[in-house]
Amino acid sequence: MKKITLGILAHVDSGKTTLSEALLYNTGEIRSLGRVDHKNTHLDTNYMEKDRGITIFSHQAHFKLSDAEITLLDTPGHVDFSAEAERTLSVLDYAVLLISAPEKVQSHTKTLWDLLSHYSVPTFIFINKLDLENEGKEAILSDIRENLTPLCADFSALTDEFYEEVATNTDCLFDEYIKSGKISDSSLTEAIKERRLFPCFFGSALKNNGVDKLAEALSAYTKEPIYPEAFGARVYKITEDDKGQRLTHMKITGGSLKVKTVISEDNPAEKINELRLYSGAGYKAIPEASAGQIVAATGITSLFSGSGLGFEEDSSALLSEPVFTYTAALPPSTDISYALSAFKKLESEETKLSVSFNEDTRKISVSVMGKIQLEILKRQLSERFSIDVNFESCSIYYKETIKNTVEGVGHFEPLRHYAEVHLLIEPGKRGSGLVFGTKVGEDLLSRNWQRLILTHLAEKTHRGVLTGAPLTDVKITLVNGKAHLKHTEGGDFRQATYRAVRQGLMQAESVLLEPYYEFVLKVPSASTGRAMTDLDRIGASFSPPEMLDSISVIKGRGPVSVLSEYPDTVTAYTHGLGSISFSYGGYDECLNPIEVIEKKNYDPEGDLRNSPDSVFCSGGSGFTVKWDEVFTHMHLPLLSDKKEVLAPLSAPKREKKDYSDAELLEIFERTYGKIKRPKERREEERVYDYTKSEKPQKAKPYKNLPTYLLIDGYNVIYSWSELKSVSSDSFDAARQLLADKICNYNAMEDINIILVFDAYKVKGKHREIEDYNGIKIVYTREAETADSYIEKTSKELSKEYRVKVATSDNLEQVIIFGHGAVRITADELKKDIEYAETAMRRIISEASDGGATSTIEIKQ
Repeated sequence: MKKITLGILAHVDSGKTTLSEALLYNTGEIRSLGRVDHKNTHLDTNYMEKDRGITIFSHQAHFKLSDAEITLLDTPGHVDFSAEAERTLSVLDYAVLLISAPEKVQSHTKTLWDLLSHYSVPTFIFINKLDLENEGKEAILSDIRENLTPLCADFSALTDEFYEEVATNTDCLFDEYIKSGKISDSSLTEAIKERRLFPCFFGSALKNNGVDKLAEALSAYTKEPIYPEAFGARVYKITEDDKGQRLTHMKITGGSLKVKTVISEDNPAEKINELRLYSGAGYKAIPEASAGQIVAATGITSLFSGSGLGFEEDSSALLSEPVFTYTAALPPSTDISYALSAFKKLESEETKLSVSFNEDTRKISVSVMGKIQLEILKRQLSERFSIDVNFESCSIYYKETIKNTVEGVGHFEPLRHYAEVHLLIEPGKRGSGLVFGTKVGEDLLSRNWQRLILTHLAEKTHRGVLTGAPLTDVKITLVNGKAHLKHTEGGDFRQATYRAVRQGLMQAESVLLEPYYEFVLKVPSASTGRAMTDLDRIGASFSPPEMLDSISVIKGRGPVSVLSEYPDTVTAYTHGLGSISFSYGGYDECLNPIEVIEKKNYDPEGDLRNSPDSVFCSGGSGFTVKWDEVFTHMHLPLLSDKKEVLAPLSAPKREKKDYSDAELLEIFERTYGKIKRPKERREEERVYDYTKSEKPQKAKPYKNLPTYLLIDGYNVIYSWSELKSVSSDSFDAARQLLADKICNYNAMEDINIILVFDAYKVKGKHREIEDYNGIKIVYTREAETADSYIEKTSKELSKEYRVKVATSDNLEQVIIFGHGAVRITADELKKDIEYAETAMRRIISEASDGGATSTIEIKQ
């Protein structure tokens, strides 16, 4: 009889646990059907799951079909526990993905589908809740084909039309159908196994309709994996039983595992005391577990979720990541060591709970997926460890990466110690995490030292230099290293490796990352405009609305920092008729890095636990060399044979500063080279002090050159307090108010004005240019920022015209200044406009009084 490990996955409240109950009941494993709302299901055994009515932890059960023994794993459906569901995927042979008929494909459904694809899990699809009002089978199938896969097929009836449809959509089955007019069960089974075909079934798990057909298909169209004779096992979960014994849940992927087996030769004390075969809350002890079985072992303390045994390697990092960080507020009488031990114990059990301890502040911080996970953590600490903790100071769990390739050097040579390490640090693909490797020959550095360096790279949470956030999406390669035959010890390479990473990051152009949500927003059609305005304001990208009767459906992606509180806003402005659902969307560039960096106020050189400096030896004693001077002291050549430090050109600044034109010119020429300007452009720029005189001084005019003024619209809106206040209620109103002010200003200045607004996050947006009362308003296209448009335009216009650019973006000021344009800050523009408005009111007042028209000198 074949052994199959089957997982059930779904968006929360799609009926996943109810389907599990129906399968167990129909196969005789339980005597009565439990219900989630009655708190008597076989699988939701934890008291917290019964109270909340949701699955929090993955649970195991067993049932038999005609020719198969099925191990069933019921997984959490809530996005806060998606990491628990993801880790379970690594041990599945097949999966059943539930889709609620009334809701069709939801945001988290798409996330689960992507995870199933990532782990290559063959999948059956069960469309549940067909007894409730829905759009019909064809509409649901069409939605699945559009949002998940075109390779799904309705297996409700195996008619001639069914075989024709399957053959048409599945290339590997087409030839067989042409020859025989049908497709064999074995061919269907193979296509399902290879994820070239996804069977769909319809029914109602609550009413036990359609479940029998799903069970028959699981018997007929599944295939047991071929397991090797050598032993292998994969750990997917760590829990604790009611007596406090640690349970290590694993799947045997080869050979067998017996009680009293020693897990590691390095630690003879680590051996299996008991093997348990769980079903719900109960279990039976077995002497030996064979390939294909899921068991829980006692007596092991060194393994973790994702550990591999035998021929299995430890698994890579999960795709799901924590997005929030909280600080634990412990009662004054709590022993901090005991509390930290409790947190660490829960960290080993929770797949994506991250615990950190700040030795300076003596504070414990946790990183979690969401508020529900935090509430569960709080309850676990209270009931299991008698710690009544509160959580405060919620913040986003930021990460950092780099944009350019650098070589980091670390040297550690106090007296009678020696190690030097050179690391090539390169940006990786988004979501790739940290990847380590070596390109050093064993003739230069022995294999053991290289392995030690790679171990030290992997063992540490490397911190970025912008905010001290964890480093990610970086490839680090060992490219050179040196040891001393007599004085080098293992700890020396640890120090040199850590310092090499840090020294490289100090050189690199660092980027701050923040977590993103994928979202599906449903609002009444009358609220569509408000919804799109909100999403545009908070920096979310989204597709055009889809109209379903009187409901608008908007799908998109945006930062967790601004979307996490948005459900309450949706409920308010739709009067309870709207909803928004989220799924984890990975990490991407932070929208407000300067603000976050300033708030964190992190000093990378003052972080003594992550020093970028190196230690050298001279005259029998060690001395510290600053990171930017290491290249002049190192003992090995750089990969590039260059010894100068290349500082980042556009990394976010830690403090705002208004640079003078001379400083900007110096920065630009130091970075890009000497500026060559036409003779007529070498005019002295005017500098006026508004504190000394109401009327600005007039600069010497350029010779017969028309003037263009380019204005970074959103930069100005955020710089002017009155416009920023208006924008918090309506961006349209803020844009309109700015445009009107600019038009009045233009009437007095008589110059060419281009007002630029950034639309690069609006999907499908094309560049638009609007003539508005004598000025031009430009809305940039998708993937084009206002900065890039202004930089390109100022460069071209500067060849023939005099160009001014209004922005307070320091980096943009450097670039446009180098193009020969004159820069003015947002505050200077504001004062120009206020002076022009004063002059205009004076003219109107004098004209209305019948007096002579005054001639007002306005600066050009």
